[in-house]
Amino acid sequence: MEILSRKIISASISGSLFAILLGIIQANPFGETITSIPNYLFSVVSITPLYLMYSFPVILIYGVLTSIVSDKVSKFVSTKIKNDKYEIMISGILHVVFGLVLLFYSLGASILFFMTDRVLQNNHKDYKLLQAIRSLAIPLAVWLIFMGIVYIEHLINVS
Repeated sequence: MEILSRKIISASISGSLFAILLGIIQANPFGETITSIPNYLFSVVSITPLYLMYSFPVILIYGVLTSIVSDKVSKFVSTKIKNDKYEIMISGILHVVFGLVLLFYSLGASILFFMTDRVLQNNHKDYKLLQAIRSLAIPLAVWLIFMGIVYIEHLINVS
């Protein structure tokens, strides 16, 4: 259960970071010209909740499942060849392979997930299910913050 809890926490953190980074990198997915820094910033803030709504469920379900598979397979292989040094490398390779589903987008998400999970794993803490459930507040908070900014900007422009 500890591995599932850690993976859910990793998904919450990496999914939120992924949406924000994707918003920064691709602020305007529809190809319209952004003419100023304020327009760019508003585009980032506007598109990030949308990216989060579509990417987070996939990262949570597909990412957690494939990450568990990657870790189990890499642990099995490294045990069979009697060299624990290969475990991280094999797991990383499997994360990349599973992340190639949608090429650039899912590959970035899988690498971010892998790095986040490794940081959590290196903390050597026992993650409980309640912590995993609480971690789901991270993407919700990110969504609420960005949507709140959009709402405030809308109120300012209407007045």
